[in-house]
Amino acid sequence: LWLGPTSNRRGGVLISSGISTTRGTVPEVCGIAGFVGRGDRRDLARMTAAIAHRGPDGEGVFICGETGVHLGHRRLAILDLELGHQPMWNEDNTVGIIFNGEIYNHGALRQELERQGHMFRTDHSDTEVLVHAYEQWGDLFPERLNGMFAFAIFDLRRRRLLLARDRFGEKPLYYTSGPDFLAFASELTAIAAHSAFVAQISRKSVQKLLGYGFIPGDGTILEGAMKLPAGSILIHDLRDRSNILRRYWQFSLEPDKGMSERAEGELAEELRALLFEATRRRLISDVPLGLFLSGGIDSSAVLAGVASSVPADRIRSFTIGFTEPSFDESAKARAIAATFGCRNDVEVLDFETALAVVPDLLGRLDEPIADASILPTYLLSRFTRRHVTVALSGDGGDELLAGYDPFVALPWARLYRACTPRPLHEVLKRGVGLLPHSDRNMSLDFKLRRTLSGLSFGPELWNPVWLSAAEPGFLRDLLEDCVAPEDLYSEAVALWNRDPRKSILARSLEYYTTFYLTDDILTKVDRASMLNSLETRAVFLDNDVVDFCRRLPDHFKFRKGRRKVLLRRALEGVLPCDILEMPKKGFGIPLAKWLRHAPVPTDFHVVPGVRSSVMHTALNDHRAGKSDHRHLIWAWLALSGYARHLGKVAGAAKEAIA
Repeated sequence: LWLGPTSNRRGGVLISSGISTTRGTVPEVCGIAGFVGRGDRRDLARMTAAIAHRGPDGEGVFICGETGVHLGHRRLAILDLELGHQPMWNEDNTVGIIFNGEIYNHGALRQELERQGHMFRTDHSDTEVLVHAYEQWGDLFPERLNGMFAFAIFDLRRRRLLLARDRFGEKPLYYTSGPDFLAFASELTAIAAHSAFVAQISRKSVQKLLGYGFIPGDGTILEGAMKLPAGSILIHDLRDRSNILRRYWQFSLEPDKGMSERAEGELAEELRALLFEATRRRLISDVPLGLFLSGGIDSSAVLAGVASSVPADRIRSFTIGFTEPSFDESAKARAIAATFGCRNDVEVLDFETALAVVPDLLGRLDEPIADASILPTYLLSRFTRRHVTVALSGDGGDELLAGYDPFVALPWARLYRACTPRPLHEVLKRGVGLLPHSDRNMSLDFKLRRTLSGLSFGPELWNPVWLSAAEPGFLRDLLEDCVAPEDLYSEAVALWNRDPRKSILARSLEYYTTFYLTDDILTKVDRASMLNSLETRAVFLDNDVVDFCRRLPDHFKFRKGRRKVLLRRALEGVLPCDILEMPKKGFGIPLAKWLRHAPVPTDFHVVPGVRSSVMHTALNDHRAGKSDHRHLIWAWLALSGYARHLGKVAGAAKEAIA
C-alpha cells in the first residue's frame, strides 16, 4: 500500500503488487482498465480480473475519491522488473499513467526531455517518459512515439483523462461512454464486467463480421462499446463529461517520385538497413526472447535482422507444422534456421490437437474472430511461451509491400471486368461453382470461386468480398435483415473513394493495411499471444520502415506479377534464393477438411440477426462435400462460442451486483 500526496490531499489511493527481481527498464506489455463515474472498487476489481491473463505478474490500482477516477493495471514483467509498477506519476503526483506497450525510442525522448528540464525518478523507464512527454508536448505527443501502445493518462490539475492507441493498433483499447460514465479496457470482456454496462451483441457487427471476416473500424461486437481507432486519442473532460476524438496519424500512401530516380540497389540497401535497425530496437528485454519463423520471406527477414545483432547460438525460433503437406512449411523454416546456424523448435499441429483446443479457445476470445488461423497462432504462442516471454514477428510485410495473392489478381481483374459481359460472367461463375471442392491450401477451385465472387461487384468491393466469410449473395439468405453490399462494406467503400487519383494497387494496399492488418491480423496475434502471456513485436511496423514503404512508388512493390520486389532485392545475398522466390503460402490450416470430419456441435447458440436454419444447411452441405463453407462455419462457431461466453460473463456480473 502506497499513500502519496494525492491520497492525503485529494482522496486517491494506489495499491500495487508484483514481482521484484532486477532493475532495468519498464515492462508494460500488460493490460489496463478503468472508468470514471458510476461504479466502485468492486467494478474495478472485476475489470482487472477479466484481463489477468494479460498481466499475471502483478496488479496496480488507483482510486481518486475527488474525481471518481478508477485505474487498474495488470503486469507482464518484460523489462524493469522492480520499478515498473503502475500507475506511474510525475514529480508532484498530478499526472499519472497506466500503460500497455513498448516505446522503442524512449531513450532519445528521455534525453530530449531532460534537456528541457524534466526530472526522472527512474533510470530508463519508457512509462515515465510518456508522463513527461505529455507534460512537455501536450495531447498530440503520441506523434513522436515509435512503438506499440495503449495508455490512459490522468491529469488531475486539468481534470481530464487522455486515452491513446498506437499507429496500427498493435495494442487494443476499447471504451464505452455515456452522459455520466466512461469506461475503458484492453479487452471488451473487462468492460462487460462493469455493473453499469449492459452487454448485448450488436446485429450490425454480426453482419460486418460475416461480411469482412472481422469487425472493421471503431465497431465492436457489443452494442455501445467501441474500439479507439488506431492512431487516435480520446480526451475525456471530467468537468462536463465531454469527449473529443482526434486522429494523430493515419496510414496513407504518398509515393515519392524522387525515389523512382534512385537506383533500385540503393533503395534496397536502405530498406535492409531500416529493417535490421527496427529488429535491433525490438531486441531489448530482461527476459528470454525469440521469434516466430514460418519459412516465408517476412519472418526470414526478421531472423536475418536478429542474426545481424545476436550470436547464432543465442537465437531461438519457433514454428508450427502441419501433418497435411500442402499446409506445412516447417521444412523451410528448419532450412532457413540452419542457414543462420540458429535453433529452430517445431511443434506439429494435427487434427486431434485442433479438436481438443478449439472449444476452449473460442470460449476465451475477447471478441469473435472469423480468421481460423487464430488456432495455429494460439498454439504457436503457447509453444513459444514455454521457452521465451517475447517473440518477434514479420506481421505487416505483406500489407506494406504487396505480398498477398489478390495483388496478383488485380491487373487480370481489371481486364476481365472490361472484357466480360455480365451474362457471361454469371455463366462462368456457375460453371466454376460445379468444380470439385479441394481441401488443399489455396487450391485453384478455391481461388477461382473467390475471384469470381468479388468480380460480381465494382473494384471498391473486390478486396472485402475476396476476404469475406460468406459472399454477399449467400448473406442475403443467412441474415434476417436486408443489407445492401454497399452498406455492408461501407468502410471499405469510403476508404476506396478517399483519393480516386491513386492506383488500384495503392488503394488495395491501403485497404489491407488500414482494415485487414489492424482489425484482423494484429487483433488475432494480440489475442493468441496474450492468452498465453506472450509479448509479440512486429518489426515491419517500425515507424521508419513504414514511412519508407509509404513513399515507395508502386513498381518497387509489385512488378510484372512479382510481389515484394524491393524487399526481395534487399535480401539478396542474405537469404537463400529459394526463400526469396518462394510464392506466398499463408498461415492457414486444413480447415475445410477438418470441418468435414470433426464432430461440429449442432446446438449453436442463438446469434442475433442470423437464421440458424440456413447455417445448419450450410454445415450439412459442407460436410457432404457439396459446398465449401469453411470460413462461414468457423465464423459461426466463433460467434456462437462468444455468445455463450458472454452469457456467462453477464450472469457473473449480475450475481456479483446482487
